[in-house]
Amino acid sequence: MKFLPFIFLAVTIPTADGFTLFSPTDPYKPVESKKQSHSYSFVSSGMNGPKVSQRTITLKQAIEIGLSNNSGITAARWDSEAARARRHQAIGQQLPRISLVGSYTHYLDNQRLFPAGLPGDPTLLSKDISSGDIVLTFPIFNGGRLVNQTRAAELLYQASAHDLSRSREELVFNITSIYYTILAQHQVIKSQEFSLNTLEEHVKRIDALMQARKAANVDKLRTEVQLANVHQQLVRERNLIAIQYRILKNLLGTEEYTDTLTLQGDLSIDTSGSVISIDTSITAALNSRDDYLAAKVTVEAQARKIDIAKSSCLPSVYLRGSYGVRSAIGQTVGTGNDLGDAGGVGLSMEMPIFEGGKLLAIVKEQQANLAAAQERLLKIKQQVRFEVESAVLSIQSSRERLNAIMKSIEQAKEGYRIEQQKYNLGNGAIVDVLDAQNALLESETTYYRVLAEFHIAQAQLKLARGEE
Repeated sequence: MKFLPFIFLAVTIPTADGFTLFSPTDPYKPVESKKQSHSYSFVSSGMNGPKVSQRTITLKQAIEIGLSNNSGITAARWDSEAARARRHQAIGQQLPRISLVGSYTHYLDNQRLFPAGLPGDPTLLSKDISSGDIVLTFPIFNGGRLVNQTRAAELLYQASAHDLSRSREELVFNITSIYYTILAQHQVIKSQEFSLNTLEEHVKRIDALMQARKAANVDKLRTEVQLANVHQQLVRERNLIAIQYRILKNLLGTEEYTDTLTLQGDLSIDTSGSVISIDTSITAALNSRDDYLAAKVTVEAQARKIDIAKSSCLPSVYLRGSYGVRSAIGQTVGTGNDLGDAGGVGLSMEMPIFEGGKLLAIVKEQQANLAAAQERLLKIKQQVRFEVESAVLSIQSSRERLNAIMKSIEQAKEGYRIEQQKYNLGNGAIVDVLDAQNALLESETTYYRVLAEFHIAQAQLKLARGEE
């Protein structure tokens, strides 16, 4: 019976996922979550069908896959969960705390096991005393520290939610950007391949003209030089699209990859769009951009941290109550039971008087953090204006360039046809044909790339406005 307090504590120690001393946490073991996320794969029919070597996906499907599998988004979700847990911690600090307290103390001199209740009560003394208590502690007054901690944690949780949303928006933009870039690159490669085939056919025609003594060998040499140049450009463009596919793979966050992956999409646009108001777009961005909203609530949370630091200088009042058992271990002196219960309730106050200037330094630190947070908010506001203006200007520039390039392509096609016809009739030079063919190839290449730039600029404007 003398060891009852220790037995009482031993049976109440938690055994599941208890102490890192007995069960160290594996840092590389995936953390289980109650909210299971869906994992998408490249499959032939439906996202849960059998895996095959080829998969055609739309932009919407690519975005869904990326939002589900991208490690950056997953990490942001866990950051938000951590902020949610910190908010619960702050709320829990305002509630009563009940704990089990066990102790064993050896004294130099004999001590009373229980205080005397009445004169003449039997007294039992011992140098070795053990105890086990249930202790309740409830904060009554702390200068608003716990309230401000809860409010700051709530604001920081909101900031983490905004950060998660912004990370999603940025991923959507990055996937959209590389998606349209790949679509344009496919068209560029087709133009290169068409140009290569045209030059190969042209070499055959020159051979026929040389046999009829209507063309010189230098014409064939010049054409072969141009053919080699187009061939190396084609190799470069194919290597570039392979790299772009790998960028897309990383954004999608999947280890499954195949070079035969096909993107389904359309580059065509309407170039007669309405004029976009920069001021209206900036106002919309400041009302909806998650990084700006996150910075705002972070400033508010930092203001609460200053109040927390100031309240540390004020007294803290707690209601404390305990009930438990006392036991004498070893030799005793006197009469009475060597095992019994004891309890009590009361108020306690704690107020710092001198801590070497630490509390004042904490207040100054939080004030400096507030000033830094305000400057970061101002920086993001300036960044919002810059990004909106840049996106609007990029859309306008791309639209005007497309209108000009579409006219130049028609002119280049007609110029190439005329120069080729003149050469076939013996009235033109091979240099003019090659120049016309090269001009057509450059116009088509520029056209498809500007098409991609226009789509990317539109996505950039949505990102700048805070639209997903």
